[in-house]
Amino acid sequence: MPIQAVRWSPTSAVRIVDQRRLPEAFVERDLETIDAVAEAIRSLAVRGAPLIGITAAMGLVAGLRETRAAGREQLLTALDGAVDTLERTRPTAVNLAWALERMRGFARRCAKADAAALWTRLRDEATAILEEDCVMCRRIGAAGLALLPRSARILTHCNAGALATGGIGTALAPIYLAHEAGGTVQVYVDETRPVRQGARLTAWELVQAGIPCTVLADGAAGALLARGAIDLVIVGADRIAANGDFANKIGTYALAVLARYHGVPLYCAAPSSTIDRALASGEAIPIEERSRDELDAPAQAAVWNPAFDVTPANLVSAYVTDRGVVRPPFPA
Repeated sequence: MPIQAVRWSPTSAVRIVDQRRLPEAFVERDLETIDAVAEAIRSLAVRGAPLIGITAAMGLVAGLRETRAAGREQLLTALDGAVDTLERTRPTAVNLAWALERMRGFARRCAKADAAALWTRLRDEATAILEEDCVMCRRIGAAGLALLPRSARILTHCNAGALATGGIGTALAPIYLAHEAGGTVQVYVDETRPVRQGARLTAWELVQAGIPCTVLADGAAGALLARGAIDLVIVGADRIAANGDFANKIGTYALAVLARYHGVPLYCAAPSSTIDRALASGEAIPIEERSRDELDAPAQAAVWNPAFDVTPANLVSAYVTDRGVVRPPFPA
């Protein structure tokens, strides 16, 4: 079974896999406070759009444990402050704001609950977000499974597996289901510079599951496609605009251009919660820029380190969601 990336501890802290330590060491940490949850998201101890949202929702509950003895209004005030803190951690993934606003709205609707009862209901709601994601992942997997040929040779970028979600992943979900069904799957994994989520995380996941995989440098993907060695490319998404443009880990856009040039379909796999209908196109997606520390550059050199890029909808063969396979163009 794929790893469980987030769960409750016995004391209702948030227990995560510290993804900064993989693949050298498997380390779980308990997040007890809002600041600890924010630091874990910001530092990439927790990453992946669905998992960030789940962790933030559960983190609200963990961080508000001490307010159970306070009054209802004090708890709601603390919740508002916690939501604001967590929303600022990473701007690109829409699931973060979606999950936090769902929790805030739920709290406001529980009009008759005192602080203790409200905290319990918030814990149940955060658990529901986790459980719903598990179901969505398997639905994405089932929808994407139909797109895989026999003996599929698949190229993926970054990590969109169990380490990025509450379940079996988004882009990796069809691969897991194909493997469960006894199919033959060979996965080629882009290293995904500069943080190497493909080499460190995706390859580690697949090895744990017994799925054959080959890691390659990002710059080698074009040569692999030119050799006719890939049947399809499948990636996740951190935010999908209303017109189908989507943000994913830096390097996805270049991979999409290469796939189109070589006549290989590119699929974007994501839960419906990743679709941001308030944004007309990818031009409006906020792109996080990260520290120069992630790049090995001389101190005198300037650094540009965007964490994501935007792939236009016209390079996408289909979107694989928990509601089925959707092919562009989207209706206006």
